[in-house]
Order: sequence, then structure tokens, then C-alpha cells
Amino acid sequence: MKKQPAEVVQEFGPFPGIDHVHGVTFDGRHVWFASGDKLNALDPSLGRLSHAIDIAAHAGTAFDGLHLYQIAEDRIQKIDPETGRILSTLPAPGGGGNSGLAWAEGMLWVGQYQGRKIYQIDPNTGDILRTIESNRYVTGVTWANGELWHGTWEADESELRRVDPETGEVLERISMPDKVVVSGLEAGGSDHFFCGGGPSGTLRVIRRPVSR
Repeated sequence: MKKQPAEVVQEFGPFPGIDHVHGVTFDGRHVWFASGDKLNALDPSLGRLSHAIDIAAHAGTAFDGLHLYQIAEDRIQKIDPETGRILSTLPAPGGGGNSGLAWAEGMLWVGQYQGRKIYQIDPNTGDILRTIESNRYVTGVTWANGELWHGTWEADESELRRVDPETGEVLERISMPDKVVVSGLEAGGSDHFFCGGGPSGTLRVIRRPVSR
């Protein structure tokens, strides 16, 4: 298993009126992040917020190419990013306690924090199709070039982990600096991750390893 320290290449925030960053996703132009009662759109090229959607946004966030998905306690909301309208809702797996959210291969992938699991679910029915076990609390979840990654956060210690999507085996670990935590996680471009900084109210850009 490969292990290496995280290389933080950029940091955004903290932002006025935002004291916590939860889920994170990227639509190719804006980094969207959840902050409790809003979904915020950050333009990373300018380093500032462009707009926000007033909506319950307590945990993971995802983007399927057209729509945003947002965990709000025990449900997952499908949202029109242009209007902010909720188009539909799904029950969150396990009845709640979920953290990360990602879209890949036409499916939603949901991290369950204290349950230490990642679920693959059908975005139309909410049916659980696959369960991946972890030995650490799971925060953000993302896919990057066919690789499944998730964040961990326990006792103010965080890592990014690449895992086998079939077995859950940990294949690679990126350790965050001391007391730097990962809440949301999203791959952006070919060589970096966007990482929510939890109660720091910041969003960090971490270089993603590309060599094997």
C-alpha cells in the first residue's frame, strides 16, 4: 500500500457567514459546497463565491452532469442548479448518519460516517446495490479516473484513501497535515481533489497522485 503526505496547493475561505463546509462537488466550472442551510457555488478561478441556493445541506453533495444531489438528514435531494428547485427526493441509506456523496457510472455512492460504509445506490429508487466496508469513519466520497476514493476523519486526524470498489481493500493513503480534517471530497480535473475543511470553514485543493 502506498502512503504519502498530502500536498496542499491552494486554500479558499473562510467565507463570511459560513462556519462549516460539509459536502463538495464540482460541475466543471463551480465548486459547490454544503454549509448547513445553503449550497454555495465557488468560482475557483476567481477564488470567490458567485451565488448560493437556500436549501438544507447537511452532508454530501454530488453532480451528475445536469443536477445536484444533496444529503439533508435522512433524505437525498435532487436539485435543479439553475433554479434551486427540488425535483425529487430519495431516502438516505441506513435512515441517516450519512456523510459523503458522489455520482459515477450512473449511480450514487453514499458514505456513512460512523457506520464506516460506502453504499452504491440506485438514483431512481434508492435501492442499495453494493456495500463497501471501511475500518475508519467515512466522510467524503469521489471517483477519479475509475478509482474510488474517500475521506476519513477520526480524532482530528484525516486521510484520503483509494480503495478497491469490490473488496474495500485500502490501496493508497494520503495523510492530511496535523489537525487538518476532510469533510467533503471531490476530484477536480486530472490531478487534484477539492477537500472540505469541516469546522475550519475552508476548502482546500490537494494534489492527487497520478503515478502508480
